[in-house]
Amino acid sequence: NRSVITSPPRLPRPKQNKIERERERELHCLSPEARAPPTMDDSEATAAEVTRPLLAVAGGGAEDEAAVPPWRDQLTARGLAVSAGLGVLFCLISLKLGLTTGIVPSLNIAAALLGYFLVRTWTALLQRFGVVSRPFTRQENTVIQTCVVACSGLTGSGGFGSYMLAMNHKTYAAIGPDFPGNRAVDVKDPSLGWIIGFMFVVSFFGLFSLVALRKVMVIDYKLPYPSGTATATLINSLHTTAGGQLADKQVNCLGKYFGISFLWNCFKWFFSGVGNSCGFDNFPSLGLAAFKNTFYFDFSPTYIGCGLLTPHIANCSMLLGAIISWGSLWPYISTKAGDWYPANLGSNDFKGLYGYKVFISVSVILGDGLYNLIKIIYATIKEITIARSKQGRLPLVRVEEDDEGTKLSDEDMLRNRIFINDSIPLWLAGSGYVGLAAISTATVPMIFPQLKWYLVLSAYLVAPLLAFCNSYGAGLTDWNLASTYGKIGLFIFASWVGQNGGVIAGLAACGVMMSIVSTAADLMQDFRTGYLTLSSPRSMFVSQLIGTALGCVIAPLSFWLYWTAFDVGNPDGMFKAPYAVIFREMSILAVEGLSALPQHCLAICSAFFVAALLINLLRDVTPANVSRFIPVPMAMAIPFYLGAYFAIDMFVGTVILFIWERVNEEECRDFKDAVASGLICGDGIWSVPSALLSILRIDPPICMYFKPSVGS
Repeated sequence: NRSVITSPPRLPRPKQNKIERERERELHCLSPEARAPPTMDDSEATAAEVTRPLLAVAGGGAEDEAAVPPWRDQLTARGLAVSAGLGVLFCLISLKLGLTTGIVPSLNIAAALLGYFLVRTWTALLQRFGVVSRPFTRQENTVIQTCVVACSGLTGSGGFGSYMLAMNHKTYAAIGPDFPGNRAVDVKDPSLGWIIGFMFVVSFFGLFSLVALRKVMVIDYKLPYPSGTATATLINSLHTTAGGQLADKQVNCLGKYFGISFLWNCFKWFFSGVGNSCGFDNFPSLGLAAFKNTFYFDFSPTYIGCGLLTPHIANCSMLLGAIISWGSLWPYISTKAGDWYPANLGSNDFKGLYGYKVFISVSVILGDGLYNLIKIIYATIKEITIARSKQGRLPLVRVEEDDEGTKLSDEDMLRNRIFINDSIPLWLAGSGYVGLAAISTATVPMIFPQLKWYLVLSAYLVAPLLAFCNSYGAGLTDWNLASTYGKIGLFIFASWVGQNGGVIAGLAACGVMMSIVSTAADLMQDFRTGYLTLSSPRSMFVSQLIGTALGCVIAPLSFWLYWTAFDVGNPDGMFKAPYAVIFREMSILAVEGLSALPQHCLAICSAFFVAALLINLLRDVTPANVSRFIPVPMAMAIPFYLGAYFAIDMFVGTVILFIWERVNEEECRDFKDAVASGLICGDGIWSVPSALLSILRIDPPICMYFKPSVGS
C-alpha cells in the first residue's frame, strides 16, 4: 500500500495564533516545508475522526484523550505507599542477588504485576467496608512500576555489591596486604551517613541528563526498548476485562509460588547450622568430588526463578563457562602449584589460583563489554547519520489506504499528542543538571578526598554523551551497559590520579559514571512504557524523582541490614560479593599496571580477552539460526569466579521453561513471569526474618552435612 505524509485529520477550530501554530508543528514533528497536501477534505477528516476509535488497546476496546486522567491524578497517595513497600521488597531481592552472584534480572514486569495486585486488593478491602475509592487506571499502574524500579535500581548503580563494597577493609584483607598496590590507606569502610549522602548527590543526574531527548528517543527514533514494551503490554492487558481475569489467575499463581518459596527457605533454615557448610545450600547432589569443584544443586528458588526469566542461551552460556573453568581450567592450573605459583598459599590468595580466577574472569568481562560498547556506539552514529539524512525527523502519521493502517495512525497520533503535551521544560532539565553538578562537584571531594573537584567536574562534562550512548544501546538491544561505562571511568581516573589515592578515586569515579548512565537508560525505558500506556511524561518524571529519593534511603538501609546481619564479603560465605573483589582488582591494575598479575596470567588473560571479542563477532556475522546457539561471553565469565552451583540452578530453571514451552506454550507465556516472580520474591522476603534471627544470635538447631562413608 502507498503511504503519504500528511497532516492528521482534525476537527475545524478557530484561527490559531503564532504560539498555537508552533505547538501544532511540534505535535506533528513535521516542518511546514515537509508537509504534503492533505489526501482528505475536511468533511472526510471529520468523519474519520468521529467514527474511528482513537486507540485500540491490548485486549480490545478503545480509549480517547478525554479518558486519560491528568498527570497529577496519575500520582496518588496509595500508589506512592505501594511503591515504597515494593521498593523495600525489591531492594532486598536485588541486594541478595547482587551480593551472592552479581546477577539481577529485570524486575519491571514483577513490579507492574505486584503493584496491580496490591492496589486491587486494597480497593477490594475498602469496598467491603463501603468505602468507594477512585478507579485504578493503567496510568497509575505505570507510575507505580516506574517508582519501584527507580528505587530498587539504585542497589545496582549504587555499587553495594561492586565499587562501593570494593573500598572496604574486608575486600582489602581478602586480596591481601602484601599484594602489590593493595594498600591500607586505600580503604573506606561503609557507614550510613556518607553512603546516603553520596547517593543523594549522584543519583539524580541521569534523570536530568537526557530528559530533553525523550521525544527524540521514543518518537523520532522509535527505539523499541524491549523490556519497557513488554511491561507496557502487560499493564495494558491487566486493565481490560479479559486481561483482568487472566491477571487474577496470574496473581494467584504468584502468591502460590511466593508461599512455596518462603516456606521452603524457612524449612531449609532449620538444617543450615552455624557457619556456611551445612544444610541444603551445601548438598552434594552430584557427588562429593563434584561438590569440591562447586558442581552441585543448592535448591535455591531465586536462581531457579532467574533461570525462568533469563534467555536460554544465557543460562546455557553460564553452565558452559562453569564447565570450562571449574571442570577443566582451574583443575589444570592447580596442578602447576609449586611451578607457576607457591604451593602453600591459601585458597583466597591472589598470588595463587585465586588470582587466576579473578583476572581471567575480568578479562572476559572487559572483552565482552568493549566489543558491545564499540558495537553500540557504531550503531548509534549510523542511526543518527541516517536520521540526519532524512532531516532528523521521522513522520509521525502515515495514512494507509486500508483501514488497519489508518487505525494505527490514530493510535500513534493520540500517543504522540499525550506524550508531547505534558512536556518537561528544557530550562528545568538544564538548570537541574547544572545545579546538581555544582553541588556534587563541591560535596563528592568531601566524601572522597582522593577525587578532586576538577575530576568530578570533568566526569559530569562527558557523562551526558555516555548516557546517550547507553540509553540508545539499551533501546536497541535491551542491554544496559552501565557497568562497562563505569569500568572505563574507573581505569581512566585511577590511572589519572596514580598511586597517591588512585584506587579509591577510580572506584568513586566509577560510581559517578554508573549512576548517571544507568539512571538515564532506566528513565528512557520507563518513558517507553509510559508512551504505550498513555501515561504523562510529567507523572513518569515525578515518579522517577520520588523513586530515586526513596532508593537513596531504602537501598542503603537494606544494605546495612545485610552488612550487620551477615558476613558480607567473605569469599567462603554465602554473600561473597564477587564483584567487590573484581572492581578493586581492576582499580589496582589501573594504578600498578600488569606487574600485579601472577605468572603466565597475562598470556591466559589475553587469550580469553581475544576469545571474548571473537565470539561476539561470530555471534554478529553468522545467520540468526546459527548465532542463537553461540554462547554469550559475559554470561560465561560469571561462574569463572563464583563457581558452578548457581549456573546449575539457573540451568534447571531453563530446562523447566523449555519443557513447559513445548508442553503448553500459551500457559507458559501467561504464567512464567508470575511463577518466577513468586519464587524470587518469596526467597527475597525470607532474608528479612533470616537477618533478624542472625542479629538476635538465634542459630539453626540442626547442621546437616555430608562426608565420605568409612568404607570408601
